Amino acid sequence: MLDQSRERAVVLGGGIAGLLAARVLSDAYTDVVVVDRDELTGVTGFRNGVPHGRHAHCLVAKGQQIFEELLPGLTQGMSEAGVTLGDFNGQIQWYFNGQRLAASDSDLICVSSGRPILEEHVRKHVAAIPSVRFLERYDIVGLETTPDKMRVTGARIQRSEPGSQPEVLLADLVVDITGRGSRMPAWLGELGYEAPPEDKIKVDLAYTTRHYRFKTNPFTTDIAINQAGTPAFPRGVFCYLLPDGETVELSLTGVLGDHAPTDPEGFTDYIKSLPLPNHYEYVHDAEPVDDPVRFKFPASVWRHYEQLTRFPDGLLAMGDAVCSFNPVYAQGMTVAGMEALTLRKHLQGPAGVTAIAFFGEIAGQIAGPWQFSAIADLGYPGVEGERTNEVRLVNQYIPAVLAAAAHDPVVTNAFLQVAGLVADPMSLMRPDIALRVGRVLQQAGRRSASTDRKSVV
Repeated sequence: MLDQSRERAVVLGGGIAGLLAARVLSDAYTDVVVVDRDELTGVTGFRNGVPHGRHAHCLVAKGQQIFEELLPGLTQGMSEAGVTLGDFNGQIQWYFNGQRLAASDSDLICVSSGRPILEEHVRKHVAAIPSVRFLERYDIVGLETTPDKMRVTGARIQRSEPGSQPEVLLADLVVDITGRGSRMPAWLGELGYEAPPEDKIKVDLAYTTRHYRFKTNPFTTDIAINQAGTPAFPRGVFCYLLPDGETVELSLTGVLGDHAPTDPEGFTDYIKSLPLPNHYEYVHDAEPVDDPVRFKFPASVWRHYEQLTRFPDGLLAMGDAVCSFNPVYAQGMTVAGMEALTLRKHLQGPAGVTAIAFFGEIAGQIAGPWQFSAIADLGYPGVEGERTNEVRLVNQYIPAVLAAAAHDPVVTNAFLQVAGLVADPMSLMRPDIALRVGRVLQQAGRRSASTDRKSVV
């Protein structure tokens, strides 16, 4: 049992997932301490501990709903501060394989803004909770346990200053939310426990990002203009206006080592190579604000803690420390929110929280997003991984869905509900959607054949 006492909970990591966990823990513990190696209080820009923070971020529809549930007023506060909010379907220009998806209002709110801005607003809400406090500029050294190593009793931390010595921060519960670089598997090994088995999909992805001031505003009422990479056209771009109303964040994506260059000329040439010329038309005479910077993401990793039969009491892991998703699918922050809701439910339950039960439930929540992103990544021939009959079938079907979505907003909405984590990936296989896909493609085929006959005449 994790919660024999409810005095202090320690959260290792002050990013989005850590902040959401702290919010939930504040309902059950009298003292919630968030430990991070960065400075957090008053920070409005990029943090060293979030290297992907300089690149495009999107809080998809399900994530917005969860964040608002946990932090009421967050959405309104961001809107008043100029953060771009809009309909996930009707106010984002989505392009796949050189075709724009047919748009309609979905009533699903999407937050499209820079990561530092979103994190700043979430952090302000959490910092206002009386029982939450931050320990900033502390390195996390390891775990403190009982002599029999059956229970974690705190964390060993150390100030990020020369001459500092390790300190023990006692806790009734320690939650590791330190991200992709989590040392939990190593810590478990040191304590005599097995490390979790892992699923890994190597995508060798990179984001390369530059900021501009456009001469003319191409967004009108839209909040983003995106060309998503696909196996047919692997290069992609995410582009949206920042809250100052003048600066545009433009992130280029490439997989399997095909990364956009960081020199200005090479960066522009990469934009020019995209399936459609519109982004090049936006930037070729725009004013660059900075030089391009790159963030590499080698692989998606899912650590299956739910498969372990032994795990120390007083310890949990969440967020990217459990599963880090390919960021192009914008799933990580939303799944972190789903896990926070699960933690809240377990804390409120009469039986208390056990690690294995908690890991088992969040594994069920991770499975759908993982399936969506993993199957999509396995559509790239160069990505290593097992291609089951299901994977092959889906990767034959999805291009048809996207082709139909270019003509049918109902199909677009069904696809974006899955991308927004509102609907299960298999919902795209529903008979009503499959029939629409087949009908639209059949009609498109007849139009194409008619055009070809007229050309011959």
